[in-house]
Amino acid sequence: MKYYYYWIALVVFVLDQITKKIVSGSMDVGDQISVIGEFFKIHLYKNNGAAFSMLPDQLLFFIIITIAVVTGIIWYIRRKRSSGRTLLLAALGLILGGAIGNLLDRALYGEVVDFFKLTFGSYIFPIFNIADIGIIMGVILILLDTILDVKNQGAKAPGIG
Repeated sequence: MKYYYYWIALVVFVLDQITKKIVSGSMDVGDQISVIGEFFKIHLYKNNGAAFSMLPDQLLFFIIITIAVVTGIIWYIRRKRSSGRTLLLAALGLILGGAIGNLLDRALYGEVVDFFKLTFGSYIFPIFNIADIGIIMGVILILLDTILDVKNQGAKAPGIG
């Protein structure tokens, strides 16, 4: 499928925005709904910082950085689209969709809607959303693509493998 990486970005973006609207439209900040006991809850939280609520109240900084990241990803996708590195391009699509989803929240509302809450014993993982899942999955796939590329390059080198 031509330009599948942009379709991936669009799917992440749309799912992110729909789920944020559903949760924020049906819950108040701080409300929680148990999905799997104490382990997994839907918990509406509005984050005015970066990932894991770091650097709160730096809205303009995050908007500028995210626009730069989105621009860089689009530039890199255009540069690599004929490389045959399907996994890399899919990963960049996931990150692009997530970045745009959180950027839109920051630009329109000054904060990001987060709502997935995981608890491991006494540790509560920072609350996150679909955009964050797309970004993290994209980073993991980039690492996997890099490992596979290094392995393939090593197998092609003379005298190795």
